[in-house]
Amino acid sequence: MGMGILQRVLGKLAMVAPGGYTLRPWLQRRRGVRLGKNVWLSQFVYLDDQHPEQIVIGDNVTIGLRCTVFAHFYLGDRATEEAKGGVVIEEGAFIGPNCTILHGVTIGAGAVVVAGSVVTRNVPAGTLYGPPAAQPIARITHPLTAGGEVQYRKFLFGLKKL
Repeated sequence: MGMGILQRVLGKLAMVAPGGYTLRPWLQRRRGVRLGKNVWLSQFVYLDDQHPEQIVIGDNVTIGLRCTVFAHFYLGDRATEEAKGGVVIEEGAFIGPNCTILHGVTIGAGAVVVAGSVVTRNVPAGTLYGPPAAQPIARITHPLTAGGEVQYRKFLFGLKKL
């Protein structure tokens, strides 16, 4: 079995294996991900299967449930050096659940990434990073569904801005 296939199998196993401080990080290290000490990887964390060696995670980092880290952005064999930007998550960072981190990003030491964030640029050390909190947008005067049918046009025209 080739190393690429083995890396992918280990990555899939690491997503569901027990042991956020033990077995999951160990499996990711075997794939080539550079992990520091005391790293917590929650279940269903996807770390790039094409270039795991371009992911660096510092000591005392927590990565929440269902996070995705991409260390590349290209299709097929068309990989430029720019497309393989890698990802660095520095010491003590906390990545909330359901975050996506794209290639070429560095998350600074002690930074906290809010759940559900898509990280497309560097996050400075000691920074809380995330989208604005959800808030009410409009009052609904006509329901979206009535009598088992979707009434999209009535719904849209019935929205009243708050």
